[in-house]
Amino acid sequence: MNVSQSSAGLGTVLPLTSFENVLLFLFNIILATAIIFFNVSVFVSIVMNRSLRNENRFMYMLSTCLSDICTGVSYYYAGVMDVRDFYESPTRTFYIVPTFLGLSYMAILAAQADRYHAVVAPFKYSQRMTRNRTLLVILAYWVYAFLIVAVNNLVTLGVAKRVTSFGTFVANIFTIIIMIGLNVRLFFIAKFQLEREPPSAERDNKRASVYLIIIVAVCFLIAWLPIFLHIIVCNFAGSICYAFRNEGSDPLRILPRVNAVLTPLLYIRGCSALRSTLLSKVWRTECCKRKGLDPVRSITYALTQTSSGVNGTEGRVWEEAISSASSEETERRTQTNFGVNDTESYLCEEVIFPASS
Repeated sequence: MNVSQSSAGLGTVLPLTSFENVLLFLFNIILATAIIFFNVSVFVSIVMNRSLRNENRFMYMLSTCLSDICTGVSYYYAGVMDVRDFYESPTRTFYIVPTFLGLSYMAILAAQADRYHAVVAPFKYSQRMTRNRTLLVILAYWVYAFLIVAVNNLVTLGVAKRVTSFGTFVANIFTIIIMIGLNVRLFFIAKFQLEREPPSAERDNKRASVYLIIIVAVCFLIAWLPIFLHIIVCNFAGSICYAFRNEGSDPLRILPRVNAVLTPLLYIRGCSALRSTLLSKVWRTECCKRKGLDPVRSITYALTQTSSGVNGTEGRVWEEAISSASSEETERRTQTNFGVNDTESYLCEEVIFPASS
């Protein structure tokens, strides 16, 4: 029996008969592992930090991480094995695997609308979007997604194809327009409206929060637009939406999975409170155990000094100096971040325009 085939007859993504095929096989395994690792890390960090759990936008992050974790787990099957996930395929996943990807899409779209409402009308937002209502919004799109799964699996094949064809066209077109429109609107708010407000920590945190969701949404659109357009075209043409052999060898289907790794990394980079919890409590980075030391700056400094050839004695002197300076900076950041009210306490540092030191 061929080494690329399992006992059940289901082969790997490509026969392991060439170096390129082995590289693709290993890449998909690493990709699935990375999706799970980073999303679980962010998920646990939010759950462990009460101040993060008290903010509505982190509930959308939890939803995104949960759906992406499911995407990573399912990719061990859909991406590593020879799987063609369409209606008549014997290796199909009954529309479940694409649903996890769609849930991430809906979560980011909902998070965009949430940030827009919070920045444009903060007082009304604090009255309308309570914690329970935010959780209801998240529950609603999860229930909706799996209702679509149930419909596709309970009706006849012809009806399922027509529902999917029409639903995909309407949903993708309108949600893409909404996402792009919100991105443009949020950008102008961050660029012009917030700039007219007097300088304050609250204004800077608002702007950083807006820029973070803009960057996440832009990366999402870059990764998803090719597969959206391809699916729309092939659904209307009545053809099978596979230009390549299977899920794991199709770059249009690999891109959304790469985005599932990129999204939590952007969350980590864009939010200092989340990053601090991740490094100190989840990953338990050694440098975070010392009081007042910014872990990211410490790692950057260590790498810089190593590449510059600083010896051990000088390195320790510099390390103590930067530790002392970072202690004062950390105290200032803590007072700034937690000095705003609950409604607008975004706890994020600026992503695009960091505050000058």
